[in-house]
Amino acid sequence: MLLPTSIDHVTPAFILVRVDLSAALVILISIIIGLVMVIVFRYTSDQQAIHLAKDQLKAHLLAVRLFQDQLPVVLSSYGRIVRGTGRYLRLAFMPLLVVIVPLTLLMVQIDRYLGFTPLRPGEAFLVKAQTTADALENVSLRLPPGLTMTAPAVHVPSDKLVVWRLVADTPGSYEIGLDTSSDSVSKRVVVSTKLERLSPVRLQGHFWERLFFSAEPALPPGGPIEAVEVVYPARSIDFAGLQWNWIWLFFVLSLIAGFFFKTVLRIEI
Repeated sequence: MLLPTSIDHVTPAFILVRVDLSAALVILISIIIGLVMVIVFRYTSDQQAIHLAKDQLKAHLLAVRLFQDQLPVVLSSYGRIVRGTGRYLRLAFMPLLVVIVPLTLLMVQIDRYLGFTPLRPGEAFLVKAQTTADALENVSLRLPPGLTMTAPAVHVPSDKLVVWRLVADTPGSYEIGLDTSSDSVSKRVVVSTKLERLSPVRLQGHFWERLFFSAEPALPPGGPIEAVEVVYPARSIDFAGLQWNWIWLFFVLSLIAGFFFKTVLRIEI
């Protein structure tokens, strides 16, 4: 089902400001994270051993070039290169373990702000409810003032899914209700022209999925409504003449920042 949208009321100047703000935030975060990761690597790694391992790898590579016509020497050098690479990766693995968990959790939180854009006033959007088979035909939607249903509910029995199309008149944070004969749940809907913390889905159980994709409490276990999703537009960041997902832009810029700070601070990586 296609979702029609309208952005005629949004001025080009506003779009430019919004994109520039998103790009500026990603650049700032990338520089900070790049610096922090280099410093953490410095104090959690054996710098002398890494320097030695890199020098040995360079020597073995040089031997391959110098003695390329002597097969035994080349094969021996390749073996030392493989062993040296394994040693280098082992030395770099501990710093990676130190940063990977907090970095992942940080990126999950940043994605709440930069992964999607809030809905805009006058823009149609979808709300989807995943239910049990028994509750599929009995789910009703309660809307607060400011939200309007623009089409009848669509039921998809094969997926046990109910879909509504709504539109918001004014900016705000709304709580919609979904009712069945035995249960009632709510879901937050954000309509704004600012940078907001968003939660596209509210889930029942699914701890790991909730950790990465939901910023709301879990739905009551065992209830007839298993998930409620608000379909927010994905955010695209304009940078260097290209459209980026913020995670890819962050990955590229943080690597550049890391190598820059590594050179300035003379840290072996």
